[in-house]
Amino acid sequence: MHLLIPAGRRPRSLPPSVRVHRTTILTAEDILDVGLPRRTMPARSIVDAAQWAASDQDACAIIAAGFQQRLVGGDDVRKVLDRLPRARRRALIRRTTVDAAGGAHSLPELDFLALALALVRRAGLPEPTRQVVRRDAAGRRRYLDALFEEWRVLVEIDGGQHLDPATAWADMRRQNDLWQRGDRVLRFPAWAIRHAPSQVITQLRAALTTAGWCP
Repeated sequence: MHLLIPAGRRPRSLPPSVRVHRTTILTAEDILDVGLPRRTMPARSIVDAAQWAASDQDACAIIAAGFQQRLVGGDDVRKVLDRLPRARRRALIRRTTVDAAGGAHSLPELDFLALALALVRRAGLPEPTRQVVRRDAAGRRRYLDALFEEWRVLVEIDGGQHLDPATAWADMRRQNDLWQRGDRVLRFPAWAIRHAPSQVITQLRAALTTAGWCP
């Protein structure tokens, strides 16, 4: 259990399972003053948890989960960061929040977005549109991870949940629909995005070139 207290307070004794954090900034906007014990609002809780996380990867996972579970939305996290100018991982939290608020709610998708902002530009490739909404054959809304619209090249990132047979079949049906419409679909596993980005870029460049893109 994480306990956030004003910097000047000194608790007498606490159970060993409680970890104390001190802060000099705890405004009324950050406090959910309903019920006991008093708690921080979701956006402040997410920012604090991201600060206290063991790694940057864990911090990104916390932020992505907050948006995926609709605990926060829009500018909620940004407003907290504005009140915490010395927050640890402030730049990382802000960047991840921008991506998560745009619809990238899983670590593989966030990894690809980070790759797009760095490697794609460095490689001289066009930048994709992210989290594009399409409707499938049944009329349901589907989110595409990244779309190079002019060349109709789509990129889908597969996390661990895609290994489930039902999920894999749903992915196959969606990919079949996209192929029937004339789109080119590239799919990459999460580990490739993290550990083999140069191979991802090579295949992406080849697909774009085949589709008519000229460097």
